[in-house]
Parts: sequence; C-alpha cells; structure tokens
Amino acid sequence: MDTIPGVLAHAAATWPDATALYDDAGDPITFGSLQTRVHIAAAALVARGLEPGGRVALTAPNTAAWAVANLAVLTAGGVVVPLNHRSRAAEQQEILDRAGCAFELRVRELMEFAAAPTGRDAHSSYSELATRAPTPDAVSHVQFTSGTTGLPKGVMLTHRGMVETTRAWVEIVGLGPGDRYPVVNPFSHIGGHKTGLLAALVAGATVYPVGSFDASAVATLVDREAITFLQGPPAMFQGLLDAVIARGTPPPTSVRVAVTGSANIPPALVARMQATLTLDAVHAGYGLTEATGVCTITRAGDPLDVVTRTSGRAIPGVEVRIRDARAAGDEGEILVRGPGVMRGYLDDDAATAAAIDADGWLATGDVGALDPDGNLEIRDRLKDMVIVGGFNAYPAEIERILAEHDGVQQVAVVGVPDERLGEVPVAFVVRAPNHPPTDAQLLDFTRERLATYKVPRAIFFLNELPMNAIPKVDKVVLANVARELITRA
Repeated sequence: MDTIPGVLAHAAATWPDATALYDDAGDPITFGSLQTRVHIAAAALVARGLEPGGRVALTAPNTAAWAVANLAVLTAGGVVVPLNHRSRAAEQQEILDRAGCAFELRVRELMEFAAAPTGRDAHSSYSELATRAPTPDAVSHVQFTSGTTGLPKGVMLTHRGMVETTRAWVEIVGLGPGDRYPVVNPFSHIGGHKTGLLAALVAGATVYPVGSFDASAVATLVDREAITFLQGPPAMFQGLLDAVIARGTPPPTSVRVAVTGSANIPPALVARMQATLTLDAVHAGYGLTEATGVCTITRAGDPLDVVTRTSGRAIPGVEVRIRDARAAGDEGEILVRGPGVMRGYLDDDAATAAAIDADGWLATGDVGALDPDGNLEIRDRLKDMVIVGGFNAYPAEIERILAEHDGVQQVAVVGVPDERLGEVPVAFVVRAPNHPPTDAQLLDFTRERLATYKVPRAIFFLNELPMNAIPKVDKVVLANVARELITRA
C-alpha cells in the first residue's frame, strides 16, 4: 500500500464496482476495470521493451487514457515523466533529452492503452508484472518544474512520498467514497496527477477529467453531475463563481468542500465561495513540487481569518520551520522535512545539495512566518521579491492590500527594472463591475497602507489576467507586458 500500484490494488479490491473515472465519451470506468486496463497496458509496455526504472514521457490533456498510462508505467516498474502538452516542441524535446526517456506516449497511443482490454487475461498480465512491482522508495515521477524562475529542474519523487502525503491530504480535506471530483489541474502537474488522480484512488472518489478550464463548462458540469468536491487556485474559483452568477439560475448546492492555495487569497473570495456554493468547508494549503506537493493545510472549522491569512498547519509526518526564526511571527525562508521531500534533482548533485541539508531539511525558496498556533503565513517567493533601492517588497503583500479594495476583483504584482532604484513593483488589476476604481484611487489606497517603496509605480487595468494551464496567473507574461507598457510610456 506504500506504492501507487498498491493503492490501485486496494481501491480495486475495496470498491470494485464503483466508478473511478469517466472516459472521453462520458462512460464510467470502475475501479476494478481500471486495474484490469492498467495491467493490460503495463504488459504492453513491457513488450515494447520498457525496462525497470525506464522513463516514459506522457504528453496529452486530461483524459482517462493519461490516467491509465500513468498507472501502467508505474505498474511495469517504470518512471513517469509528465510533459505539459501545451509546451512548445522545443521545450518538450529538451525535457525528453534531459530525462533520457525510453519513449514518449502521446494522445493516440494513450487512447490505445485506455481502450477496453480484449484477448488477454488480466491475471496472466498480473503474474508477468509481479517481479516488476516497485518498492516504496523507488522513484515514481520525474516532475520538471515550470521554469518560471530559471531552467526547469527534474524533481525525483518517490512512491512513498506520493502515497503518504496524499493519504494525509485526503484525511484532512475529507475526500471519500461517493465524492464526485472534477480534476481541473493538468495531469502533467503534480496538482493533477497527485492531489487529483492519486487522491481519488486513495479515497475511492470519482474523477471527471477536465481537459482545459472553461468556467462556464465547469459550472455546467457541477450542476449536471452534482459535483461534491473542487480543488484549484483562487483564479479558478473566481472564474467559476462569475460563471455561476452570470447564468442567472440558482447556484449549485452539491459542492461541500473546496480546496485552494495561494500566497494571496482574498477574504471576499472565500466568503463568496461559501455563500454562493453553500460549502461545508474551504481549505487553503501550501506545497511545492520538491516536497511532493502539500506541506501545510487549514482544517475544517478554521475561521475565515486563518483560511485567508495562512496556509494552515503541517500535515502529519511533515515538519515546517522558518530559517533563523527565534519567535513566532519571525519572517524567513520556509524549510520543510518529511517523507515527501524529493530524492533530489535529476543529474544535478550540486543543486540537490544546495536545496537539502544533511539533516533532510528542504530549503523551499519561499518566505513566510509561523503564527503562535503553527499556521504558516506565506509572504512570497524569494525569487519573486522586488528589491526597491535596497528594500525588499513582496508582491504577495501588495496584492493582499489591493485585494482589500472593493473595486478590485483580481490583482497581480510583478517587478520591472528601474534605472534609479534597480526595480519597482507594478500592478495589474481586473476591476469589479460595480464602481470600478481609477488608478489614482488605488494608488492612494495603497499609500495609506504600505511603505512608500512598496507602492506600485503604475497600475494597469485588464479585462482578465493571463493564466497558465494550472490555471494560475502567468506572471512571466505580465512582467513582459509591464516592461513593454512602461517603455512606451
């Protein structure tokens, strides 16, 4: 049970006739059928020459086929290298070369693997694969980081880390049998294949793969399928709520739990989520790829202030501390330790040694503080910090202040070069439809609440913020736009 194939076997034995996920045609696949399909696909991979420990890249949108192939590679003793199907060919090829993949499975082959098995007995497939069963400490995935702060690194994650942290997450958020869970995060992202697919396997929940996020389509899905569980970044929930309200029909009442996470979760958004969707609980969490995702999360019953101000407390088995902190509230780099800490960076011993010390503490590169109750407050990423004339300005702090204005629906802050001060913060704002503020009003609002060097040097209004596939605000795009707009000015 400490490996991902072990989790699949337990799910198939416990809920054989329950629906594990839906295929592209909308037909259900039971947990028992899923295991059979996985065994057939794993045997096919072995026949193709996949060796134990061999790496296989998966490139496709969220589909049942991706889920089957992911589990098949792991069952065959291989390692999955998830690739974002939206990446450019050159970006994908760079990762394929660096990862040394035995081969790559794209959409057509994935669909073949997901097809209903014929002409082969599942039990014989299992017997062929028994000798290839991975150990808990074997690498399951090489997850490449997004590269927004530099060249992507291949993060080596283990079966044990994936399973143990997912079990803790499932228990805290209360995901369970009978829950209906649309997975919006791309399966190529750890939030998709781990706290999406794997979490549903652990819990016995049903997955609805969402190929790409369309707020209106997801709102329709929530209604039609009586969805009970949602997970995604704040921007996803903002779009979903807007779509629900825009329809002018009664909002859905089936959703009971929502899970989100960000350095900046506007209190008004959480209140709106609870009021519109009549949720039992909203959870906010913090994690990073190098720690196999979730490290901290709020608990059911935590007050609104804790959910919006913090990312909750450490999950069981994980330790969190602040570098050089002497008392609660001291700010510094966040360090984490536990079963989810990566094996290391692929073929990069120097980077691994710089990230993980001799005692197993992972330096996250994020800045935060622990309150007296052990709740983690995320201030920002060290690499996102804007150094204004020698003073540190964190975009997340500026975003939190701007989000308090009634006329601000969404906000993102980035740094841009400045000849005199080195760099300065710039804000992009999506205005609320009622009483939209001017840039002067928002600048006055921040001057009353922030030190002068933290006040944005410019505020630009957009109809919507650019999103990446997760979907999170794409700050790389915004930084480029900001530089161009300031150059023109």
